[in-house]
Amino acid sequence: MSDSNTITAEIRADVGKGASRRLRRSGQIPAVLYGADRDPVALTLDHTSVMHATENESFYSSILEIAVADGRSQQVIVRDLQRHPYKPQIMHMDFMRVSEAEVLRISVPLRFAGEEESPAGKTSGVVIQHLVTELEIAALPKDLPEFLEVDLSGIDAGDAVMLSDIEPPEGVEIMAQAADDEQDIMVANAMYISESQGPGAAAAAEAEALAAEEGELGIEAAEEAPEDVEPGAEPEADAPDAEQED
Repeated sequence: MSDSNTITAEIRADVGKGASRRLRRSGQIPAVLYGADRDPVALTLDHTSVMHATENESFYSSILEIAVADGRSQQVIVRDLQRHPYKPQIMHMDFMRVSEAEVLRISVPLRFAGEEESPAGKTSGVVIQHLVTELEIAALPKDLPEFLEVDLSGIDAGDAVMLSDIEPPEGVEIMAQAADDEQDIMVANAMYISESQGPGAAAAAEAEALAAEEGELGIEAAEEAPEDVEPGAEPEADAPDAEQED
C-alpha cells in the first residue's frame, strides 16, 4: 500500500467537545474508528497531512491504512468527513474498519475516457455532458476499484450513454443496476448547442434590447423638437414685444 494511503494516528482518551476544540486549535483532527463488531476508538490525526491526502479523489473510495505509534495498523474506509463551513479546515472524521470477508458498499467516482476521440468530440457545436459523477457499488475489499471508467470514444451527436452500458469489473456490483427499477439512468450525452442557447445568446439579446432602447429614445427626441428647427440647432429666442406708441 502506498504511503499516500497510510494515515498516522494517535489513540486518545480525552473526548468531548472541549477536547475536540483544543485539538483543532493545535492543528489536529479528532476522529473515530468503528465497525467490525469491535468497540469504537477515538483517534487524533495531523491536519496538514490529511488535508493534503484529501486532494486526491481516490482518498474517499480507497481502502486506507491507519497506523499508530505502537506498530498496530488497521485497514479502513472513510465514512464521514466534516468540514468547516468557510475555513479550509477538517472538523471531524469517521472511519470504518474493513474486513476481508465483508462486502463493502461505497461510492466511487466515474472517469470518462475517449471523449476527444469520439465523433461527438470532433463535431463543432456539440457538447458532451457528464450527468452522473459517482455511483455506489458493492464489492469485497480485494475487488474494490478506485473508480469506474465510462468509455465515450464511440459517442456521436445525439447519442447517450446509459447506466446499463457500464460494465463493472469482475466482483463489483453497481447498486443502481441491481435495484428493482426498470427506468435506466442517463450517465452522459452529446447534444447540439443552438444559437439560442448559452451565454452568447444572452449577450446578443442584451445588445438587441439596448439598440431598440436607443432607437426609441432617438424617435422621442425627434418628436419633441420644433418642426422649424433642425435637429441639433439652438432654437431662436422669442423677439421682445414692440413698444406701443402713445
